[in-house]
Amino acid sequence: MRITRNLRITAGAPLAALALVALGAGTAGAAVPVNQPMTGRATYYNDSGYGACGTQINAATQLLVAVPYSWWTTANPNNDPLCKGISVKVSYGGKTLTVPVRDKCPSCDSTHIDLSQPAFARFAPLGQGVINGITWQFVRTGLAGQAVPVSEPVAGSVLGH
Repeated sequence: MRITRNLRITAGAPLAALALVALGAGTAGAAVPVNQPMTGRATYYNDSGYGACGTQINAATQLLVAVPYSWWTTANPNNDPLCKGISVKVSYGGKTLTVPVRDKCPSCDSTHIDLSQPAFARFAPLGQGVINGITWQFVRTGLAGQAVPVSEPVAGSVLGH
């Protein structure tokens, strides 16, 4: 009988943990360091389809960013705080661009971000492939996973030159 009780407790523990994750219990939002600059690197990607936030993306034509897995805090990324009005403000070479978080970067460490192709092109030629020494930070924008039109101007840049 004692073995049966232990098995019930053991078998019930994963269900309780799953219920807490499904209900969003815990400290999910605490892991996103809003307005805390980080120095790292940026690469780019051009995938299309559904991003981690559950919306259609086209990284070849839209301004957006994929952030490292380490910053995602919920089992279902569609419900993650990163998909609820969090963007990334990127600065490099006197230029600044704010882009919505729309996806995960599977190969990025905690200070490496994967910009969409047009976002990367605002800072460097695509042939460069990697931009080292960028400064970036999570910011609250209220964009809630919306794409930013490519025609959006880059703060700090000279348009038309």
